[in-house]
Amino acid sequence: MTQQQLIPGLAGVPAAESAISFIDGQAGILAYRGHRIEVLAEKSNFEETSWLLWYGTLPTRAELDGWRRRLAEARQLPDSIYDYIRALPKDGHPMEALQASLAVLGMTGGTVDLKDAASRDAACVRVLAAIPLLVAAFDRHQNGQDFVKPDADLSTAANFLWCLNDRKPSPIEERILDCALILHAEHTMNASTFACRVVASTETGPYTATSGAVGCLYGPLHGGANERVLRQLREISGPDAVEAWFDAKMAKKEKVMGLGHRVYKTKDPRANNLQLLARELFESHGSTPLYDIALTIEQLAAERMGDRGIWPNVDFFSGIVYDKLGIPSDVFTPIFAIARTAGWLAHWREQMEDNKLFRPGQIYTGVHDATWVDLDAR
Repeated sequence: MTQQQLIPGLAGVPAAESAISFIDGQAGILAYRGHRIEVLAEKSNFEETSWLLWYGTLPTRAELDGWRRRLAEARQLPDSIYDYIRALPKDGHPMEALQASLAVLGMTGGTVDLKDAASRDAACVRVLAAIPLLVAAFDRHQNGQDFVKPDADLSTAANFLWCLNDRKPSPIEERILDCALILHAEHTMNASTFACRVVASTETGPYTATSGAVGCLYGPLHGGANERVLRQLREISGPDAVEAWFDAKMAKKEKVMGLGHRVYKTKDPRANNLQLLARELFESHGSTPLYDIALTIEQLAAERMGDRGIWPNVDFFSGIVYDKLGIPSDVFTPIFAIARTAGWLAHWREQMEDNKLFRPGQIYTGVHDATWVDLDAR
């Protein structure tokens, strides 16, 4: 019998061919359809980026205008969805609510004809447009507030903040969240994207596939890390206390949340952009001690761990930015889901082009030819 080699977590094992995004972890490069993330963060917007991920090229002005109208028109949720959200337990986590709500949304959308491109496209648009509304609605439900209906004149980022806070965001608030959505929109074959493609490979629709991806993203080793980064920073009294705190962590061999990445061996390029956003936000809205604490941790990590390829990742600064925007910490990961839905659905669409059911093997470690013992004799 040929000995099989186990690769834990399928680390580095190619699971699909894809033209959607590219990472070079050694050089710190992330690109969507060949466009570097730094350029997209500076010059693009979430609507344009989602079009790029789905259709492979940058849209013309007419295409982008039509795309924005289409997303705005798809933001209307049926009353039954709001009734369902009202029935959810208020003490549940928003990611659990989002996963469940997506499945229910699929029940209201009619059958998706996977053989028909127009049917697939319409369902994907509905999912992408609905997720920000589902997140905002559950947060307001938790706080005993009335739901805020979407505004068709607003961007995805601005409309989310409007539905969340019942207040139109300032231009800088809109721009910063919009940029954060771009940075989180896609990241090759990460755990939740792989989960999405596995579910998609059974020939199920985008509602179910994205619901599965949300469940995967919820885990603290994936999307839940940014909440834990913020809690970690709040444990430290100030920048002067960072070194002693850091030394204690290293002595106990405990993980510092927000440092290190499975792929990047240099500073996560998305962290660079989020750091620039943080500075811009603090200049206009006032700084926060959490940012100074984070900078001190980053400096110590660079001195002591940089030669091992351990640098800040995207979660290290995102929580600070969201916190300054007044967003509750349990909504941080759902915002990640709002953004990553663009990437998940790009992969769902790509999977449907030449679908093969995922069916990996295993290495059996149990016994063979076990002896049966009658129940009375056990």
